[in-house]
Amino acid sequence: MSIWEGITTASISLSLAAATGPSASRPREPVELMRDGSHVDVLIGGHPFTSYYFDPAVAKPYFFPLRSAHGTVVTRGFPMTPAIPGEDHDEPHQRAMYFAHGDVNGFDFWGEAAFARWSDHPATTFGRTVFRALDEVRGGSEGGRLRATFDLVTPAGTIARETQTYDFSGDEQSRIIDAEFAIHASQGPVTMGDTKEGTFAIRVVKALDSPPGRMVNASGARGEKGIWGKRSEWVDYYGRVGDEEVGIAVFDHPHNPRAPTYWHARAYGLLAANPFGVRQFTGDRNQNGKYAIPAGEALVFRYRVFIHHGDPLQAQVAEAYRQFAAQK
Repeated sequence: MSIWEGITTASISLSLAAATGPSASRPREPVELMRDGSHVDVLIGGHPFTSYYFDPAVAKPYFFPLRSAHGTVVTRGFPMTPAIPGEDHDEPHQRAMYFAHGDVNGFDFWGEAAFARWSDHPATTFGRTVFRALDEVRGGSEGGRLRATFDLVTPAGTIARETQTYDFSGDEQSRIIDAEFAIHASQGPVTMGDTKEGTFAIRVVKALDSPPGRMVNASGARGEKGIWGKRSEWVDYYGRVGDEEVGIAVFDHPHNPRAPTYWHARAYGLLAANPFGVRQFTGDRNQNGKYAIPAGEALVFRYRVFIHHGDPLQAQVAEAYRQFAAQK
């Protein structure tokens, strides 16, 4: 049984300090990781933060839910928890947080065959990210790490191997996940196709949908019209959830291929970094965002998820990005 069963978020009355963003003066809290069957629970400072699910019965691994340092849930519950009042039941393949792409050697790993009616292609064209091994599960006084290996499996067989690595940390105001994804062309060359359906994604809680929630990128553009299909170092979804002003930002590392990335960011609550959908994002038929990985090589991406208290200015999101970007 997951530790999330029976846990509710307490009502919190908060007073915002002058600056709630990254600060060396705030000590990091200890991180615990505990495996329970096909999921790993992550606690920070003794409080539930998230769980990582890798059940082979589901088409891809995912995190659910993500919480702020004050315990506020910032991601959608559907389809994992289908009975939350007021939640939208659209796009059931958009789980709380996941990494997947809609065209890998022509197969769709973003969508799921179980929800094929939400796509425009038959079930035989879907892939599955199938758990192989949990390589590292480690907590610590200032952080924790989780690493897992998966096979990218199609109806025709395995086409590649994928490694997902996550580093967790947090303090009294924020939670951070540093994510690294490596696609290994272990079975022959791999082509990541040009499609908007990808790639590193978060589906936010209903209260953060726009409106009433707001979305801003690194250049100050706002809303879906200003952000979807545009390139930016980061995007932040923020607003009031229950009693907390909270936000969840995704940072694209400057060493990633095609950085700064394009964004598949929707007002209904989807926040996804996608470096491959160039033709669809630009509308230019002369563009092609496909990316070939030669046999035996790997394509690696790094991102940071920054869950913060307050709005982007109060949380110093731009400074938090600069700290992340400085890492080699």
